[in-house]
Amino acid sequence: MALIAVLIFLPLIAALVLAFMKKSGPIRKYTLFLFCAVIIIAALYFSADNLFAGENRSYLFDTAIIDKIILVAEWALAGLIIYYGFRFRKYYVALLTVVQTGLIAWLEFTGRAEIHSSHFFVDRLTVIMCLIVGIVGCLICVYAMGYMKDYSSHHKEFKDRRSFFFSMLFVFLGSMFGLVLSDNLLWIYFFWEITSVCSFLLIGYNQTDEAIHNSFRALWMNLLGGLAFAIAIVYSFSVLHISRLSELVDLASVSGEAFIIPIILLAFAGLTKSAQFPFSTWLLGAMVAPTPTSALLHSATMVKAGVYLLLRIAPALSGNLAGVMVSTIGGFTFFSASMLAISQDDSKKILAYSTISNLGLITACAGVGMYEAVWAGLLLMIFHAVSKSLMFLSVGATENVIGSRNVEDMHGMVVKLPGLAFVMIVGIAGMFLAPFGMLISKWAALKAFVDSKSILLIVFLIFGSATTLFYWTKWLGTVMAVLHNSERLENTTKKSEWLSLIVHAVIMILLCISFPLVSEYLIEPFLGDMFNHSLEAIISKGNLHIMTFMLCAIVVLPIAVWGLTFKKNKVVISYMSGVNTGDDRNFIDSLGQEKKMYLANWYLNDLFGEKRLLAPSMIFSGAWLTVLMIVVIGGAI
Repeated sequence: MALIAVLIFLPLIAALVLAFMKKSGPIRKYTLFLFCAVIIIAALYFSADNLFAGENRSYLFDTAIIDKIILVAEWALAGLIIYYGFRFRKYYVALLTVVQTGLIAWLEFTGRAEIHSSHFFVDRLTVIMCLIVGIVGCLICVYAMGYMKDYSSHHKEFKDRRSFFFSMLFVFLGSMFGLVLSDNLLWIYFFWEITSVCSFLLIGYNQTDEAIHNSFRALWMNLLGGLAFAIAIVYSFSVLHISRLSELVDLASVSGEAFIIPIILLAFAGLTKSAQFPFSTWLLGAMVAPTPTSALLHSATMVKAGVYLLLRIAPALSGNLAGVMVSTIGGFTFFSASMLAISQDDSKKILAYSTISNLGLITACAGVGMYEAVWAGLLLMIFHAVSKSLMFLSVGATENVIGSRNVEDMHGMVVKLPGLAFVMIVGIAGMFLAPFGMLISKWAALKAFVDSKSILLIVFLIFGSATTLFYWTKWLGTVMAVLHNSERLENTTKKSEWLSLIVHAVIMILLCISFPLVSEYLIEPFLGDMFNHSLEAIISKGNLHIMTFMLCAIVVLPIAVWGLTFKKNKVVISYMSGVNTGDDRNFIDSLGQEKKMYLANWYLNDLFGEKRLLAPSMIFSGAWLTVLMIVVIGGAI
């Protein structure tokens, strides 16, 4: 219990300390590093302690005083949202928060919330999430220290509010620890709402009109999910007399229609938080914030809270219309977001659509709710957290050096910025190359979709994976392109940024090597408890041998990068349908005229552009979601 308190309260203490450190300097830097180191150590020790214990644990049964404190804190959050709502004339967010906080307060004051049970629950999934939040989240905070210094110097037009920024990062981490450790629905909801407020404040960091608009869009969409969460809590406590999420899922998995109402409401909340269509625009709008915000939202917090909840309730989604709703929305999001990513040349926007796409696949796995599908979803979540964080951080560092995040400006990075190119290549490989876990997870998801006999999900996965291959290959090819006479650029990336990037890359490679152990000791024991049967090996020994061979083969990629960048190799002159002038940039055509060559990717805007696909995708998914919500809830009532 002491470790749980440390994981939740230490980030909050760090947030408070950093909020009062207005001046930048070594004291603030090393204070942040110290807090990050202690949080990582605490997360590792907590995880090891629970793994060696070999059993699930429950904590805190009598919490009457804490419950009252949480209720006061919920109204304080509501007051903050109401203040911003009236300040910027966004009255709808004030209304949403008053309604849902009022429902929770009514539950507390009428005594319906007084169901005595455990409030914290720790199993293998809790351990996985604590490791993601603790390690990846803290590495992002370390990176942010150096990045925000460059960001503030490059953007003098924005007010320097770094103390507030660092403080909010740690509040985010503390709320995520609280969310994944809690089993009581009221407590999960409380931390759920803190993450919504933190994302709102971080997205609006620059305080421009665009940032404020995008932050409110993120807020109202997540408050809409929060309202569904609050209704699910009221129904569970008042009608079902259930206070714990684990108990609700166990009973809903084997019982009748009465349990489907809170499950589908929780699923709706998970869809909004994980930025599934039609709620994806809030995550796309979050790109206006500094890069560490994007990295945190996309990897260790916020959207991971959404898929975490969906994976928690996965057994209750299997074989019913609620599961159909979740799996089809997830599958469609995976497919559509992958196509939309093809048309983007802004690297952060590619990463945003890629995140939405991969979250869609995790969501589809949760909706299917079968053993293999949930296994694939969990492995996807782990690999996505590390690789996407690495990608965002490498893009942010590159932008600070070259002044652009456009993929077309990254031509020849392997020569110009070899260190950043290397970590970026590791991140890209982690997203789509074998034997990295994303590809293996997709293989397992395909097998699960075949077993579930869902033709639509199979189509979504096949074509979505093909489009994923297209845009990642374009980006990788751009970084690896070697232009004659390309000059090395001065790399101004700070040491704290390098520390975070290198550790991310090492974790990515170690995960690739050790994912069978991750499956054996973390994922499969959790699934054994979730589905109440003996462990099943998802990966056969034959496939493990193949993957081992692939692991050896993939060593060729970093060796090739090293050879291209750190060795003086002869560069062969390229053929240009004319006479090459010797610099691979100009040539003489057949009429004797000098022309300039320019390398550029193909973005297919006419086929996959936002103007063509985004609105129809939103309309279709919104209509499908509405119809199924009405059918499921109407049928249960």
